[in-house]
Amino acid sequence: MSAEALTGPLRRPRWRVRWNIFLFTFAFGVIAYLQQKGPTVAGVRMMPALGLTQMQLGWLQEAFLVGYTALQFPSGLIGQYLGARRMFVVGSLIGVLATVVTPLAPLVLGGATLLSVLVLAQFLLGASQAPIFPVSTGLYEPWFPPVQWSLANGVDSMCLGLGIALTAPLISILMESFGWQVALLATALPALIVVPWWAHYGRNTPAEHPRVSAEELAELGAARASARPGFSWARIRAVLRDRDLLLLTGSYLCMNYVFYLIGNWCFLYLVQERHFTILEGGILAAGPPLCASLGAGVGGVLGTLLVKHCGVRTGLRAIPLVSLPAAGVLLLLAVSAANPYLAAAFLALCFFAIELNEGPYWTAIMHVGGSDTMSAGGVLNTGGNGGGLVAIPIIAYLSGHQHWTAAFLIGAAFAFAAGLTWLITEPTRRCEPAA
Repeated sequence: MSAEALTGPLRRPRWRVRWNIFLFTFAFGVIAYLQQKGPTVAGVRMMPALGLTQMQLGWLQEAFLVGYTALQFPSGLIGQYLGARRMFVVGSLIGVLATVVTPLAPLVLGGATLLSVLVLAQFLLGASQAPIFPVSTGLYEPWFPPVQWSLANGVDSMCLGLGIALTAPLISILMESFGWQVALLATALPALIVVPWWAHYGRNTPAEHPRVSAEELAELGAARASARPGFSWARIRAVLRDRDLLLLTGSYLCMNYVFYLIGNWCFLYLVQERHFTILEGGILAAGPPLCASLGAGVGGVLGTLLVKHCGVRTGLRAIPLVSLPAAGVLLLLAVSAANPYLAAAFLALCFFAIELNEGPYWTAIMHVGGSDTMSAGGVLNTGGNGGGLVAIPIIAYLSGHQHWTAAFLIGAAFAFAAGLTWLITEPTRRCEPAA
């Protein structure tokens, strides 16, 4: 027996470097949502401490979303130009700065000046986090084979649920023990560990990474593994005009009304409408995002299996055509349930059904956008967070007037509309510049 036969299996890497890159994008997502959702939970203590109304708390959320939404497409363009390695470092450090402003500003400011600074800090935080998902998806395009795109996107979206699930109990416990300001300061710390690590280890393409083996490069294909997205105005114009991308964006906007309804307002709904205590509400509010996290992972795996066995077109459309209408029904059941614990359970199942779709949406964007996935992802997420821009003032107004049922009925209508849009969407047609 040859020496190569003896040593070959032992030298074959069992873990691909692409999954280390994936873990970093996963961590950036968890950190981002921990920072983003912190003020929502801390708002129970912030409002009386700072003299804020519930509508003003909604303004802070709206400011975040304005910054986050406005920078989606530009950050995708900049990400294609600079590369994911530098983009994550710059964005995360700005995010740390914006995060610490909210708990520290009340120490020296008050009144209208304080509110203005808090709004500005949330806008800056939103802008700093805008690149995360478009750039992550663009990073997966060279790092993962197409058959794994749905898996990578679905499992990556698990960070949304994990970040939100961690936030409610963590902030509640820290807030009760040390006050809301210490609780929010704590959300800035993880980034100070992850950012230097990423700056040292991360690379834009597999071919640039010293630890990627020849075997892994062969799996990905030499051309894809070394390709940088680059920048072309002709391709960008094609992205902005593409019919299927715009349909996906509109559908994603509708879906994300429900996402923001549950993700941002579940805690206050349970405390104010269902009359749970703060600690019990914090624990129960972790249920929906945990189910959402599971749903995103399940959707990624299921999407990969459906694409493999049914083809890209059928495989990507199957999940949203079933799960989005189901989410609308579950939302109606949640708001009509007489038992408050049953209502919390329906909310959790609804969030599970919603997040099943992250893999299909983002994988469709990779097929449509190709090498311009970061820019196409920026368009998609502009629409997705447009759903939040629509949702937050509506929900803030209705909940502030104790009209929670109306907010949920609107959410059900958006869920049905999101699902129906997939009937007229072709998720496999690549957008190309006009000849």
